[in-house]
Amino acid sequence: MNAPELTVVVPTFNERVNVDELISRLDTVLEGIAWEAVFVDDDSPDGTADRIFEINRERPDIRCVKRVGRRGLSSACIEGICSSSAPYMAVMDADLQHDESILPAMLAKLRDEKLDIVVGSRFTDGGSTGTMPGVRVKMSRFATWIGTKVLGVQTTDPMSGFFMVNRDFFYHTIHHLSGKGFKILLDIFASSREPVRFGEVPYNMRAREHGDSKLDTVVLWEYLLLLCEKTFGKYIPVRFVFFVMMGLLGSVFHLVVLFGAYYGLGTAFVTAQSLAVVTAMTANYFFNNMFTYSDRRNRGWRSLRGLLIFYLSCSSGAAINIIVATYLFDRGIPVAFAGLLGAGVGAVWNYSLSSQYAWKKPGESHGS
Repeated sequence: MNAPELTVVVPTFNERVNVDELISRLDTVLEGIAWEAVFVDDDSPDGTADRIFEINRERPDIRCVKRVGRRGLSSACIEGICSSSAPYMAVMDADLQHDESILPAMLAKLRDEKLDIVVGSRFTDGGSTGTMPGVRVKMSRFATWIGTKVLGVQTTDPMSGFFMVNRDFFYHTIHHLSGKGFKILLDIFASSREPVRFGEVPYNMRAREHGDSKLDTVVLWEYLLLLCEKTFGKYIPVRFVFFVMMGLLGSVFHLVVLFGAYYGLGTAFVTAQSLAVVTAMTANYFFNNMFTYSDRRNRGWRSLRGLLIFYLSCSSGAAINIIVATYLFDRGIPVAFAGLLGAGVGAVWNYSLSSQYAWKKPGESHGS
């Protein structure tokens, strides 16, 4: 078997029903090209990885990287690319929506024009979104507009999950990637320290035949996190910014419960305040679990464990807040500044402790 010129990286989750058909289509369109496929599977419960391992016993050019305890399309693409020494890497979905027939044209364009990336675009002349629902099309176009305006990305379809990249260029960029969320192409464009030499090949997006779409509202939030990380993330951790924002949102719950219990129900102030504190901490945890740590979200029993750890970290953070603020006040610092500095130190403590423990993945070291 000759060393592959092209590696097709396919991130998967619950795509067993599509694996054989995708391989068959790749066999047809890539005939005459030395290629391999690397499926990166995030421990699919439907047995996707098992099916690929079965195929691999007969075909060493069809490989599987099975990931346990971690998920994410961008990180899966990175790991798949890093698992191969081929000079050219394609990334595509397993759901058969991407038109594999344009892969030879993408390879020829990437190789012959000495480009860094070739994008399979739905929005350039000759491309289309097919039967994608109108709302999804509008969301994609809006996200494309934001990416273009905020990050200066010039391709017509930075949200595309279908592209081909030169391996050398990718390795020049890899250490600057965030690796978060679903939009690896936008991440690559935004992370390159040099202007990206890119081309586009139009394609018509197909309707999904089997399985369910992996997109939900969290994808949009992760896209926002990526934009923030690429704009101001080098100055201040984006997670910390959103952690503080969730804390401010939790303070609204605090005040609502405090006023409701004290004025509405007539409870003692200490009782109302205690109830408000617990409510705010609980709200903060679930907001952070849903948004700030969407890529590390606690589920099932780990959600309860994370909540208890979050209670502990916030309680200790409150104590540090009081100690620091009192210390500064006793040394002549005005009340407002002492209070704000105390709150700031407490917030940093809460963030550091909760991120290390409340959203720590199984098997992950504390320093991760």
